[in-house]
Amino acid sequence: MSLVKTTLASINQMQADGIIGKYAIGGAVGATFYLEPAATLDLDVFVTLPSESGGPLISLASVYDYLTARGGRVQDECIVIGEWPVQFLTPTDELEREALEDAVATNVEGVPTWVMPAEHLVAIALRVGRRKDHSRILQFLEQDAVEVKNLETLLERHRLTSKWRDFQRRYLKDTE
Repeated sequence: MSLVKTTLASINQMQADGIIGKYAIGGAVGATFYLEPAATLDLDVFVTLPSESGGPLISLASVYDYLTARGGRVQDECIVIGEWPVQFLTPTDELEREALEDAVATNVEGVPTWVMPAEHLVAIALRVGRRKDHSRILQFLEQDAVEVKNLETLLERHRLTSKWRDFQRRYLKDTE
């Protein structure tokens, strides 16, 4: 079984066993579902936890306990599943919660999985604003991998319009 298949099957099993609720792949790996693959070190998986209390502190201990009992090993902020470092993240704001809720079903090497919608990946990258995030946004636009009208509606809803205008002025000079 391939590295990707093993990792995704393990995540699906975690969901079936009730360790995690809904999940969606985000970050650079999430972007590869829409763009040409790029080098990345880890897999970002956004999850809901069945026992989330809504309080300020959320523990991923049950995720780590489950995976280490099945051969996973902790490496920095990740847990290695099938030789692939996976970072489990809970949504930190309404944009990430919406991205998780609106996740798109897909299939990877015969394994069903969920990925964040393209517009949400771009909005999150815009909000984070690192150089590599801006490069990824440009890739989405250059490869027509995002519906710009839907993106702009999303950005307005999450109060990211001014960041979008700044990005356009800086990188898309002919949009004015």
